[in-house]
Amino acid sequence: MAEIVLLHSAQGLRPGVGVAAEVLRSGGHAVRTPDYYDGEVFADIESGLRKRDALGPDELDRRFRRIGDQVAGPAVFAGFSLGAYGAQLLAATHPMARGALLFHGGVAVEGEWPDRVPVQVHYAEHDPWLDKEEIARLGAAVGAGFECFVYPGDRHLFADPGLPDYSEESAALMWKRSLAFLSRT
Repeated sequence: MAEIVLLHSAQGLRPGVGVAAEVLRSGGHAVRTPDYYDGEVFADIESGLRKRDALGPDELDRRFRRIGDQVAGPAVFAGFSLGAYGAQLLAATHPMARGALLFHGGVAVEGEWPDRVPVQVHYAEHDPWLDKEEIARLGAAVGAGFECFVYPGDRHLFADPGLPDYSEESAALMWKRSLAFLSRT
């Protein structure tokens, strides 16, 4: 069993994050879903990105780090899109990080990735919001502990059943692979 900190996308703490948490709990894991967007939820990505931009990168990093400050034991940091950035930040810097699950996002890292922290990334092949070169650089930094799964299509948040991008088949396979990853961490 792992403690999982699951971070929402730029659209806020939508009901789909709760659905994801329940899937992860079904594997016997404890899951927390902190809200770093002040309770705001957005119907579309563009509106959520305006909130991100209003907060700014320094404030977002502070909020992510405050979430990490609440973690006292071993944890896997997970996140959707913008939340994947936060999960990656915490996985790379938190002393109790045991893994990172990055859904629909990920960026290259500066410096060395900690050897003890495996990473699994999931995204759609033609996702217009994702930079494949960033993911490749992340994979090179992580090394042997890196897994990347690419799904058919061009949908961004394909695992959220409350959004038009939802793909039941891709989401089911993503959750199966994620639970397998968690069983190894």
